Amino acid sequence: MTQPPPAPPAAVPDPTILDALRRVIDTQIGPRHKGAVYQNIDGAFEVLAVVRDPAKARALLNRRCSQWALGVRDVLRADGQPFVVGSVWTDSDRLVREGKALAGTGVTR
Repeated sequence: MTQPPPAPPAAVPDPTILDALRRVIDTQIGPRHKGAVYQNIDGAFEVLAVVRDPAKARALLNRRCSQWALGVRDVLRADGQPFVVGSVWTDSDRLVREGKALAGTGVTR
């Protein structure tokens, strides 16, 4: 009787790769911390939440590979309802008001 081959060992995350991914995500989110207001071609938006948990971001955006998501509200509409975006920060985006980031961590309250 033959036995099945042993299961491969669990992958151990490489800290260098994790740090590089964190830097990429920080660049993609840009200065959009909780409480920030930014403007782009689509309008002006207040950041209500920054989601950095990939599983939650994927569920919110209904995308298979999302690493982060932003909960925002259109501040130019009186009836602006919160919604979720996953668009990266670009040179055409403009920060109107800074949000509240924990010093040096990129993490918001």
